[in-house]
Amino acid sequence: MVELAVSLTILPIAIPTMMRSIRSYQLNDSAGRVADILKFTRFEAVRRNTAVNVQIQLQQNGADWVVWTDSLNNGVLDPTKKQALITGIMTLLPAGGLPNTNAFKAALGNNTAFATLSGANGFVTFDARGAVLLGAAPPTTVFVLYVGSPANADFGYRAVLLLPTGGTQIWSAPPGANTWQRIS
Repeated sequence: MVELAVSLTILPIAIPTMMRSIRSYQLNDSAGRVADILKFTRFEAVRRNTAVNVQIQLQQNGADWVVWTDSLNNGVLDPTKKQALITGIMTLLPAGGLPNTNAFKAALGNNTAFATLSGANGFVTFDARGAVLLGAAPPTTVFVLYVGSPANADFGYRAVLLLPTGGTQIWSAPPGANTWQRIS
């Protein structure tokens, strides 16, 4: 009886902690998969010695996002190619309502321009050297994909930064924090 009473007392404390851990894992996993697709596409461009696109597209259900390597640069999702489906509680978010991004500017230089890729359909092109082809964007533009839960800010946020050189970084904004910290 004593063991049962202790177990029932600890249970209400353990469940919320476990749920926060699961949500943190889901958030990290989603950001990691986006970063992996960016890295894979960059290496694909270098390997093929040609420009290759990464496509970001909202699915027809209006809730799920797919990020994929568009080896043919035709904007058509090929189910045999590498892709990441961002679905469930975590999704790609538009820039509005997120923690202050001044930490990005401080770390990367105040003359850096930022362009949000998440929250809208789009693409990025890597050139044959693996650098980002910016088109009309300034050469210091850093592209950002925000990952989080639109229904619950208590889970925190992740930002995947794509640097002009083609490198990626993942940043974290913990629940309740109003700033970002680089985690990889």
